[in-house]
Amino acid sequence: MGAPGIDVERLNDRLAIEHPIDDYYDRSPLPIRLIERRRLALIREFMGYVDGLDVIEVGSGGGHVLRMFPSARLTALDVSDEYLATARANLAGYDVRFLKGEIDKLGLPDASFDRVVCTEVLEHVVDPAAVLDAIAKVLRPAGVAVITVPNDPLIGRVKRIVRRSPAGWVLRDRIEWGGDTYHLHQWTPSAFASLLSGHFRITERRGAPLDRFPLRACFRCVPR
Repeated sequence: MGAPGIDVERLNDRLAIEHPIDDYYDRSPLPIRLIERRRLALIREFMGYVDGLDVIEVGSGGGHVLRMFPSARLTALDVSDEYLATARANLAGYDVRFLKGEIDKLGLPDASFDRVVCTEVLEHVVDPAAVLDAIAKVLRPAGVAVITVPNDPLIGRVKRIVRRSPAGWVLRDRIEWGGDTYHLHQWTPSAFASLLSGHFRITERRGAPLDRFPLRACFRCVPR
């Protein structure tokens, strides 16, 4: 993350203000909400047993993923004060600490987490490989990393079809709900799997809402 010429903190603060994350989960068009519910269900499945375990979310956003794991010791990491403020509200009463920064620059201890989640984040960072390296370092030998990315090439094709349909006239700007224009990278699921395989062993790969229609590519990973 981070590079000369790109202020990732400012970029993510602007994304959080223009596309409030609570609204995205609660009030986006129904198809989007159904896709994201499936993504969250896959994350929960891939995480497995977490009671009492150390769990960090890299790019925690508003805390909507971490609040699925109330029995774990949680760490919410984000570069955005806007997102962290929302996460604090959504995770009130949880066993959670909040960290601001970029995982590859914070110097977190090696092998310090049993589970790492990084969902819909890597497309927003300058150097995804550096972030994956840092995630691999903080993951314990028996740990699990759950990583998801949007399938932007497929999403783009779907949006073009919707725009030409009557639904496009009804939805108008809501087709862009979620801030896809802020993505710095795009991958197909296979291309991302190739990148991921340089850092982890992939034990499961699924798509949301469907494996045959993977608008979100979801991976369960363990150390190599």
